[in-house]
Amino acid sequence: MGFMDTVKGWFGKAKEQTSDLTEKAAPMAEKAKETAEGAYEKTKDVAGDTYEKTKDFVKGEGKEAAEKVEEVKDTAAEAVEQADDKTE
Repeated sequence: MGFMDTVKGWFGKAKEQTSDLTEKAAPMAEKAKETAEGAYEKTKDVAGDTYEKTKDFVKGEGKEAAEKVEEVKDTAAEAVEQADDKTE
């Protein structure tokens, strides 16, 4: 019976120490959770603001880029036609 009492004592102490550590860690975990939520909200706000500030610019640049591509295509087509005319 001495061995069983010793084993029960070990597990009893471990359970008690775990409970103590859990109680001490709970406030820290809650604070970490609150901090993470705050960081998430701030990041979401900043990302949203950045998107709103840049979306029109990006759309405008995309349109301008598409127009430039069309100009280059037209110029290239004209150059090919002129080259064909000269080789004939």
